[in-house]
Amino acid sequence: MCFDHDSRPPIAPITGGSLDAREIVLEGTDGNRFAAYLARAAEPSGAGMVVLPDVRGLHAYYRDLVLRLAEHGVGAIGIDYFGRTAGIGDRGPGFDWAQHVPQTTYEGLRADVTAAVEHLRTTTGASRIFTMGFCMGGRLAFLTNGFGLGLAGVIGFYGWPVGPSRNGTPAPAEVADTFEAPVLAIFGGADEGIDADAVAAFEHALGAASVEHRVV
Repeated sequence: MCFDHDSRPPIAPITGGSLDAREIVLEGTDGNRFAAYLARAAEPSGAGMVVLPDVRGLHAYYRDLVLRLAEHGVGAIGIDYFGRTAGIGDRGPGFDWAQHVPQTTYEGLRADVTAAVEHLRTTTGASRIFTMGFCMGGRLAFLTNGFGLGLAGVIGFYGWPVGPSRNGTPAPAEVADTFEAPVLAIFGGADEGIDADAVAAFEHALGAASVEHRVV
């Protein structure tokens, strides 16, 4: 797991920094209804962030992260992946996400991200939209760069950049030529899953496609 269930983002709260935060239900471009968490900034910076969680979906950690971003002037929305197979609602730490991840599809994830980006633009007025994802969401964040959404940038934390996935998403390194915005890719130096060769392959693909990027 990316973190323990009781972990929270390492960002200090700012009282009064967010205008409001609430649970909402969005409808994807394919008609799917799914859970999301939206927070608007009291003093908007013009930036907006779509937060793409790890395999557990819209965990409490990501709701807190959305709120912390808004407190720092970045309107944000976090989305859940499992509306099609698990419905809408807080499932708690015992949720069996492992059986639902393989039931997600590239087309479905793309439809949901597109809806989230559009909703964030219309509700916060953000002129610069970014995506930021973790693990499964990190890979998805890289891929959103080729969705034609007019993103200002994408940020992926330890998202698999090469190889197959459990839900049929393409390898980001293989579709880097579709990317439209700068990429910030953050990996763990001691990660035994995403090794140095995988990171190097992604960085090479970004360079070959002339994508502005930074790999950490």
